[in-house]
Amino acid sequence: IVGITKAYTTRVGAGPFPTELVDADGDTLVDVGKEYGTVTGRRRRAGWLDCVMLRQAARLNSLTELALTKLDILDGFDSIKICTGYRLNGELIPGFPDRSDLVAEVEPVYEVLPGWGSVLSDKREPGELPAEAKRFLEVVEREVGIPVRVVGVGAERDDYLVWTS
Repeated sequence: IVGITKAYTTRVGAGPFPTELVDADGDTLVDVGKEYGTVTGRRRRAGWLDCVMLRQAARLNSLTELALTKLDILDGFDSIKICTGYRLNGELIPGFPDRSDLVAEVEPVYEVLPGWGSVLSDKREPGELPAEAKRFLEVVEREVGIPVRVVGVGAERDDYLVWTS
């Protein structure tokens, strides 16, 4: 069962969003990623990839692999954060909280990776990816616990590669 996710997290509407970016990095994700509602044009909320939430979604949906889209949207970042855990009241917690009021209170724990400083949209083979982009995919696989199999690297239909770690 293939789950599809972006290389960063978005949310429409109100509610808790632990990795939300309300700064220039968030603006970049929204603008470069074209994160606006198709009907209303409403701006989506954007933040770093939340692997705690993604791991929970993978478990609940019995996912066996991931297709990760929009990796190219991260091209311009000097560093990239991936949420690998949560702290609640200063304590590391073992997983995704079962209550939204608790999700609203968590503090994300990040693994910070270097950006790749190059354009990915022309890449079609795993070996063509910069080492930093490969590391990003490896961290996602490690944290979610299932392999990434397809990676979207651009907006066009053929802008993807089959990933084998």
